Order: sequence, then structure tokens, then C-alpha cells
Amino acid sequence: MSEIDDIRSFIAVVDAGGFGRAAHSLGLAKSIVSRRIARLEADLGTRLLSRTTRGVAATEAGLEFKLRGERILSELAEAREAVARQSEGIAGRLRLSMPLSFGVRHLAPVLAELAERHPRLELDVEASDRQVDLIGERFDAAIRIGALKDSSLVARRIVPVKMAVLGSPAYFDRHGRPESPLELTRHECLIYSGTSAAEWCFRMNRRWVAVRPSGRLRSDNGDTLLRWAESGLGLTVLPTFIASDAIRAGTLEHILWRYPMRESALHVVRPPGPYVPGKVRVLIDLMLERFGNAPSWDPCQAAIQAKVAAGELAPEELQADEHQMA
Repeated sequence: MSEIDDIRSFIAVVDAGGFGRAAHSLGLAKSIVSRRIARLEADLGTRLLSRTTRGVAATEAGLEFKLRGERILSELAEAREAVARQSEGIAGRLRLSMPLSFGVRHLAPVLAELAERHPRLELDVEASDRQVDLIGERFDAAIRIGALKDSSLVARRIVPVKMAVLGSPAYFDRHGRPESPLELTRHECLIYSGTSAAEWCFRMNRRWVAVRPSGRLRSDNGDTLLRWAESGLGLTVLPTFIASDAIRAGTLEHILWRYPMRESALHVVRPPGPYVPGKVRVLIDLMLERFGNAPSWDPCQAAIQAKVAAGELAPEELQADEHQMA
């Protein structure tokens, strides 16, 4: 298996752009990775790497070898998994990163179900709003919300994420209720600082209008903004998967709903490569099963379910009515 280890080390060096970072991602000493690359180049009789001002990069021969090496590793992993499925099912360790608020509210029950379905699958989950380095920190997958930056990572879109402008009844009693997005500039806003985007965008008269909110309170955590808004400290914009319970309870009101905001989306991202490991595939399949149609946190879906519970809408009418309200 030494040749396989050499190939794996070479691919890690190219992806990381250096021996040190690759060694860290592999959990090996830098000297071991260097020896593996030297042995590989000696066996092939050609240089696979060249040094640059930023580190190392693959030569033309190296790029060709990396492509074929990735294919070899992918087929090997697929062969191992096919044998494991026949004998014991999905097994191994799934190292996953998930955002804090969404993870605790909605993904934790799904992961519990995943563990019940696959008793030999180990889960190692980090719940944090930081954007982890999947390759460098050796994560199998990450759950990410919003626009994805261009990268070599492979993304699977699960469901749209809708945004809502929110305020408490107490705040509206003291400061009034904005009737259009442009009036938000005259209100105290609670701002999410976990993104570089400094504007709230609304659809007005068939065009997008950007509003720059201002306020003295900022946080990189949606639940913190939710509590501040419920306390009447200002208006905020949150995804409906955070806000839906407060909207139902009446502690927050969804305003300016006639002016839709830009949607983002929930994704599962994984390291590059054509092969989807079985432990990642079953996670994606279960998330699509639970969230992929009309997620329970969406206000539109909540309104439909309320109609059904009140007897105002027959279950067989659900699909048509859902389409009208979407």
C-alpha cells in the first residue's frame, strides 16, 4: 500500500500548496511527506512539483498524475465501501461541521436519526459559526448557509433559506412600524456581523433595492439578535429557521413581507473528488428527505399546516395550496 500512501500524500501537497500544510492535514511529519514525494518522483522519473513564491505547485506532469491519482483513490474507496455495504452497512467516522443556530434547532434531530439508522457510523460534530477548512482540518463535510465562495469544494444544495425583517410589538409601540424598506434607515437595527455583506436587499417594483442598516448592536450569532429583537432593542433580519418559533409565539412580527428579500440556501459541502463517500451520501439523502420539500420552519408551510389543523384546508388540497402560497 506504500504506492497508495505516496499518491495520497502527493495529492494533499498539491491541494494544500505546501508540504507543511499537507503533513498537518494527513497527521504526519513533514519529513515523511517529503520522502514519499521524492520516492514517487524517482519511481516515475520526472518532477511532479515545482516551487513558487507561494509554496509548491504541480508541474504539467504533476497535474496529469494528480487527476489519475484522484481517480485511483476514488475507485479504491468505492470498492471498499461496496464490500462493507454487503457485509455490515455504512460504517466509519463522519466528521462534520455545522452552523450553531441551525444545527442545534434543526440538524441535531436529523443526526440522531442518522445514528439510529446506521449503528456502526460514528459522528464527530463541531457546532460553530466559523467556516472551517475542510481539507486542512480533515472534515468529511460541512453544512453551510448562504452564497458559497468559489472553491474546489463540491456543494449539494438542500433547500432555499428565506429571510425576514423582524421587530417586537414593544418596539413598534415606541418607534412605529416602517411601511417600506427605505424607512429602515430611520430605525435602530440589530446587525449580523458574521458576513461581509453590509446591506439588506429587497425586491421593490421589479428591481432590487439595497438598504444599509445602522445600529449600535451587532453580533455574529442569530440567536443573540433574536433575543435582542424580542427585548425591543431594534429591528433585525434573520432566516426563518431561527425566527419561526418567535413569529408563531407573537414575540416578534414579520414585517415588510410584501418586499421579498434575497434568498440564500442550505448546502452540504465536501472535499473535491467525483466519489461521494457513503457516510456523506446518507447524510445528504436524509437531509433532503427531512428538509428538501417545504421545511417545517418556513412561515408559508406553517400557515398551511395551521389551515389543515383548523379544518380550513383538506390534506388532499395541500400541494396546490402550497404552490399558491410559495
